[in-house]
Amino acid sequence: MITHEEIQGIAKKYDRLTIGVLGSHSAEEVGISAKANGFPILVICEKGREALYAKHNKLLFDRVFLVDKFSDLVTKPEIQEKLRTIGTVFIPNRSFSVYVGCEGIEKDFRVPMYGSRTMLKTEDRNIEKNQYYLLEKAGIRTPKHFKSPDKIDRLAIVKVQQKNHPLERAFFYPTNTEDYYEQAKEMIKKEIISEEGLNNARIEEFIVGPRFNANFQGYAVKEKFGDIDFVGFEDRIQTNLAGLLNLPAKEQLKLNLYPRNEEVGHRGVTMRESLKPLVYEAAEKFRRIVEQEYPPGMFGLFSLQGALPYNQETGRPEFVVFDVSPRIPGCPCVGPTSPEMRRLSLKHHQDIQSPLDLSMMELKYAFGNNVLKNVIT
Repeated sequence: MITHEEIQGIAKKYDRLTIGVLGSHSAEEVGISAKANGFPILVICEKGREALYAKHNKLLFDRVFLVDKFSDLVTKPEIQEKLRTIGTVFIPNRSFSVYVGCEGIEKDFRVPMYGSRTMLKTEDRNIEKNQYYLLEKAGIRTPKHFKSPDKIDRLAIVKVQQKNHPLERAFFYPTNTEDYYEQAKEMIKKEIISEEGLNNARIEEFIVGPRFNANFQGYAVKEKFGDIDFVGFEDRIQTNLAGLLNLPAKEQLKLNLYPRNEEVGHRGVTMRESLKPLVYEAAEKFRRIVEQEYPPGMFGLFSLQGALPYNQETGRPEFVVFDVSPRIPGCPCVGPTSPEMRRLSLKHHQDIQSPLDLSMMELKYAFGNNVLKNVIT
């Protein structure tokens, strides 16, 4: 296992900083903010998948490293040596943790990272101290969890890994146990999911309410920047779900299609001011628990993905969190659509156009003030 002290020792030798990112998920977002903040940037691309970065966006990236497969980052030490030679600090995204693997990142990726290295694995729903453990310990409202199909007593959502698509999940919506098995059988038959994926699925109540993914920047250098900044809300556009929902209900039933729920885009949303304290409170609670369970804590961009249903007892909306992104959420619409960018520009006395500008701001300050060790893991 790579120690925090080992990574700090590597970073101590850096006389310059280069931002590194995997060529997938949110690499363009990282490239834009890195360039805008004066950092050189490199992108790691799989051969055959580099056109978006090496051709169409070559102005964003100073270096393009081609690998046969992303996992070469942990199996080939010579690649890591090249990254260290140019002072690379890596920005983790979802593709990084999926394709490289959280175990390899923790044990074999000897390159400093901005953000929590150990928190990446909490997106794995089958480890003990996963995101649900952290949310529960923080006292944050989450959907009721059904430990087996036999316990389903209301409209539920079943989250299953898609067959042959490691980044995506398939969802289905049973109302009782019999309905669960009927839908599961049909989805396996259509090869949307597998038996193995179904055995590892999470079943929880379906939250009836508008969705709000609340995005935050957490800081390691709190004495300079404070604890957190809220950067804005967004929601996801999914196929083929979005197309189905554009049809009248009777046409939806005629098609007999199962939603694939593959994220293909994002839309910006806003929340009434009187309700926003709900998401601030949840983020602060989550940060405190992470500091206890995964020291030195979680910093950089993160997202609490949830919904805002009415609480039947209080008659007021409540924020219910059903997923956590403990790294860049990958939502490029937040910068252009969020009114928070203007507020954050005033707060930090510089032009903030993207949530990632805040990450680059902390990195630049840390390097310039000899506290880089505090913002890397």
